[in-house]
Amino acid sequence: MLNGAPHVRPDTRDRVLAAIRELDYRPNSAARALVTRRSQTLGVVSFGSALYGPASMLDGIEQAARSAGYFVSVASLRSLDSRSVQEAVDRLRDQGVEGIVVIAPQISAVSAVAKVSSAVPLVAVGSGSRSRVPMVAVDNEAGALAVTRHLLDLEHATVHHVAGPSGWLETKTREEGWRKALEAAGARVPQVQSGDWSARSGYEAGLRIAEDREVTAVFCANDHMALGLLRALHEAGRSIPGDISVVGFDDIPEAAYFAPPLTTVRQDFGELGRRALELLVEELAGVGHARSHVLVSPETVLRRSTGPAVRR
Repeated sequence: MLNGAPHVRPDTRDRVLAAIRELDYRPNSAARALVTRRSQTLGVVSFGSALYGPASMLDGIEQAARSAGYFVSVASLRSLDSRSVQEAVDRLRDQGVEGIVVIAPQISAVSAVAKVSSAVPLVAVGSGSRSRVPMVAVDNEAGALAVTRHLLDLEHATVHHVAGPSGWLETKTREEGWRKALEAAGARVPQVQSGDWSARSGYEAGLRIAEDREVTAVFCANDHMALGLLRALHEAGRSIPGDISVVGFDDIPEAAYFAPPLTTVRQDFGELGRRALELLVEELAGVGHARSHVLVSPETVLRRSTGPAVRR
């Protein structure tokens, strides 16, 4: 009855469901786990960050798991070193989880995850194609390449880049995509400006960029840095996109309301969570090795912060 058996008569089902509501019956998940040897619970090791990417990855994974009928237990860490990740995995195993997803956006986390000892299946999210464990990630390199090519197609001679902090996989792969697009077009590769994902660091980079009248296009490795850059350019009297075209990465909810609305790269975190769960379920069934690395394609979102290069 409670499992939705099809042979139960509708009037019988209605009476039983009414009794369940009246008695406030709740299935005992612990007792069920003892019988089936399945907890229907997945563990997630999360990097304790308010940054849009990691936070959205966690949300996508939780939603996908719950839609598939799994409970989710989250272990949030301040650092993703080998010891912290192993301790989190051990705590989740003590709770009886069937499998574990590790959100690993930093290069150090990839090494940490590779060293983890776990008797349950484990999948990494955001760890890049060089991960030694099954992984799902957004194709950051392809997204950066596409948005840089968009600027080159608008006849900008080259594209400057404000990168994220060192040690992050997104920083590395987005810079690689930007660089490959320029090299493929035979365009000059400018010196990279470094930021730390914050709007403040984008603003500081923007102050430097605004002084160079030769700059006509900038790719920021995330939308928050693009926001800071836009403010610096506005304050310097530079028109966007008349003088300088600007693109970002992430498509945060506010990106459409920047001044001007920001051209950026959208990551489908719901799809990322769904694919991560799919891969973990395959690992649970022992059939996951054929698709151990999954890349989710991003989407370029065109708005009014980009335009044709102005001939000087």
